[in-house]
Amino acid sequence: MSKFRHNYRKWATAVLAAAIALVPAYVFSRAQSASQDMKNAGHHTKQAAKDAGHATKKTAKKAAHDTKKTTKKAAHKTKNTAKGAARGAKQGAQQPTSPQ
Repeated sequence: MSKFRHNYRKWATAVLAAAIALVPAYVFSRAQSASQDMKNAGHHTKQAAKDAGHATKKTAKKAAHDTKKTTKKAAHKTKNTAKGAARGAKQGAQQPTSPQ
C-alpha cells in the first residue's frame, strides 16, 4: 500500500504541476485572441464605413442626375407652355371677340 500512495502522490503532483504550467499559457492565448478580436472589429468597422460612404455617394449621384433631368424636363414644358400662351394671346389680340 505504501508503494501505491507514493505513486499516487507522484502522479497527483505531476498533474497539478502540469495544470499550473498550462493555466498561464491558456490565459495568454485567450488574451491574444481578445486582441485579435478587437483588431477584427476595427477592420469590420472600417469596411462598414467605406461601404456606407460608397452607398451615399452612389445615391447622391443618382439623386443629382434625376433632379437635373426633371428640372430640364420641367423647363422645357414651361417654355413650351409659355410659347403656346403667347401664341394664343397673339391670336386673340388679332381676332377679338365681339361683345354680345
